[in-house]
Amino acid sequence: MISKSGTITTSILNQVATIEFSHPASNSFPSTLLQELTDEINTLSKNDSASIIILKSSGTGAFCAGATFEELLSINNYEDGSRFFSGFANVINAMRKCPKLIIGRIHGKAVGGGVGLAAACDYSFATTKSEIKLSEIAIGIGPFVIEPVVSRKIGKMAMAEMTLNPTVWKTSNWAFEKGLFSEVFETIEELDYRLNQYVTEISSYNKEALNEMKKVLWEGTNHWDSLLYERAAISGRLVLSDFTKNALEKFKK
Repeated sequence: MISKSGTITTSILNQVATIEFSHPASNSFPSTLLQELTDEINTLSKNDSASIIILKSSGTGAFCAGATFEELLSINNYEDGSRFFSGFANVINAMRKCPKLIIGRIHGKAVGGGVGLAAACDYSFATTKSEIKLSEIAIGIGPFVIEPVVSRKIGKMAMAEMTLNPTVWKTSNWAFEKGLFSEVFETIEELDYRLNQYVTEISSYNKEALNEMKKVLWEGTNHWDSLLYERAAISGRLVLSDFTKNALEKFKK
């Protein structure tokens, strides 16, 4: 499916579905693209021709730069702000509820919501260029929506370390040691070779066993159906502040 401000494409081969998202601004997400990604994950959840899902982005640059600044700047009321940040809540909830394992191909840098997407994957492959950063505090908001899924992977203290150092990039090795990345490779070519090898093997396993394992991995997260939207409301309120508007203008320039 194609969006005016980005694309979502899906292919299925040998029981493996690949979702690829793309946006000219470092694979960032406007609200329309977030909704399309949510819809695609929900559709694949019911598609019996796929037992495993790969989530990837296009190009060789950034994996995902999070929310698009242009849309953040255009928000001028609480309802729109809450609705925009709920887009990331929708994607994370779709990923955790999907009965199929989602494998992340994190080939490059991830910021903000991009870190949340990586954390919501059940297993992930990265490269040494896959640095991560949570910059939200620097622009007057915070990683409230993605905090539960990131903390689930790396722990609350590591989450705090990232959040309270919003201008500092954490290395892929740091992310690997904290549990965000499952495997890290020097090059994209090495990543893709191992990724193909991995999904070929795991997609041959008992689907029912894989689905039951997915449930185990996400035990204790049912309250996210309300929690993530409560967090989106916090961000929706804070994004209206003069501090955030001025900070976004500076970042844009």
